[in-house]
Amino acid sequence: MDQVKAISEPRRRAILRLVWDEELSAGQIAERFDVTFGAVSQHLKVLRDAGLVVVRKDGTKRYYRADRAGMGPLAAYLESMWVASLDTLAVLAEQAERADQGERADQGEQAESKESQP
Repeated sequence: MDQVKAISEPRRRAILRLVWDEELSAGQIAERFDVTFGAVSQHLKVLRDAGLVVVRKDGTKRYYRADRAGMGPLAAYLESMWVASLDTLAVLAEQAERADQGERADQGEQAESKESQP
């Protein structure tokens, strides 16, 4: 499964956020959701198979954390989308600024013409 498809499910994104900065056991992750442990386990498998999380076994427990190195392709993809969005935002901001400047110039001209009328 590719990484984009893996994170298309909201619970998997939430799981990824949980293990982004800290390692958590499967049980600790499951406690934070209103679904069965089995459902969370399936989500963890999808994330693991996609290379988004790594698992560490300690006895009978499994601990998960985000695999930031494994996210290289996804990070590049998301960054390209982000850059495109920023470019679009910059164009829109420039257009709004020009429109705002044009409105101020029009208002100034109208005020001047009213002042010059007898």
